[in-house]
Amino acid sequence: MDTKLLDILVCPVCKSGLVYHKDEQELVCRADRLAFPIRDGIPVMLEEQARKLAADEEIKA
Repeated sequence: MDTKLLDILVCPVCKSGLVYHKDEQELVCRADRLAFPIRDGIPVMLEEQARKLAADEEIKA
């Protein structure tokens, strides 16, 4: 994932920054507890495509 792209991408719901999880290929919004998938190197920034994080799921930095 391009670091320049990571610098400008924000959560489409609350506009906060995202955390890149390379192993899971996801961009995570800590505020909304949503994980947006990255498919074929392209972030899918649609709320309806995001995975809701479980209450006990830890958000890595």
